[in-house]
Amino acid sequence: MTRRPTLAVVGATGAVGSVMLQILSQRADIWGEIRLIASPRSAGRKLAVRGEEVEVVALTEEAFAGIDVAMFDVPDEVAARWAPVAAAKGAVVVDNSGAFRMDPEVPLVVPEVNSHVVRRRPRGIVANPNCTTLSMIVALGALHAEFGLRSLVVSSYQAVSGAGRAGVDTLRQQLSLVAGTELGTSPGDVRRAIGENTGPFPEPVALNVVPWAGSLREDGWSSEEMKVRDESRKILGLPKLPVAVTCVRVPVLTGHSLTVHARFENEVTVAKAREILATTPGVVLYDDPEAGEFPTPADVVGTDPTWVGRVRRALDDPTALELFVCGDNLRKGAALNTAQIAELVAAEFS
Repeated sequence: MTRRPTLAVVGATGAVGSVMLQILSQRADIWGEIRLIASPRSAGRKLAVRGEEVEVVALTEEAFAGIDVAMFDVPDEVAARWAPVAAAKGAVVVDNSGAFRMDPEVPLVVPEVNSHVVRRRPRGIVANPNCTTLSMIVALGALHAEFGLRSLVVSSYQAVSGAGRAGVDTLRQQLSLVAGTELGTSPGDVRRAIGENTGPFPEPVALNVVPWAGSLREDGWSSEEMKVRDESRKILGLPKLPVAVTCVRVPVLTGHSLTVHARFENEVTVAKAREILATTPGVVLYDDPEAGEFPTPADVVGTDPTWVGRVRRALDDPTALELFVCGDNLRKGAALNTAQIAELVAAEFS
């Protein structure tokens, strides 16, 4: 009889960890023991997974004893310290942080696009891409396979949950301050009303959009923008792909959206692009503007696919397509893709 591999969820009490437990309860039950691991202050809590109450244990070296696969949903610095520990104990680590994504010895995997690289893991670690990259890359991977991608221009419209619980709490609090007021009609009135309550954002997000996500990098680029560029190149196997990205934070709780201008090697047709998108696993084509049908975060939140609409050929370039894509940044953008990678690894035990 095939042994069912054991699984650890590190960061089980966090925002992504909570979604992960839901996903593990919804997907095929392929795991043996599921061990929930979190910081010492969370040890002893009980969380529901697969219909059972499981007690959370503290993050220690001993916590990985007997674990086959360890999914990490923790900050970069925690993953950087503890993922090698788990790997040294014999677990295959699937890491959702940014700590290892650009490590040449760590595969960066999106199962619908490049599942074949998951076994190339000399460090025993597999990385999960950033939520913004994941909101578009399944659709782009399918189009690239058919047309050959030459360059990419992207603008993101990112939900506040991308900044964690603090982002969600900040927007909710700001909305309570501006609801039912006349704010937003004169320069700086929203900023003055909200004061210092901007949370993880440099400016208010309520009644506003903020053209910044991440931390400062060279020449004025943000870390979030560089992640989209670097990760897209690595996932698609196009190390010199020209990519330009502007990341914008918007007053949406969950669900990242992106506008995409993609140039290909040869002339493209909307009909062929729609056919590809409509038949790609993990993608939903929802595109009838005349009927008011196109994806929005309010529609796709809580769902797993990448939703694509507004598919057009560029007006001035027959080799380019314009798209609008949407995805739940906590599901496919984080927890689901991590779970899918873990399932690929689990299949090696059969």
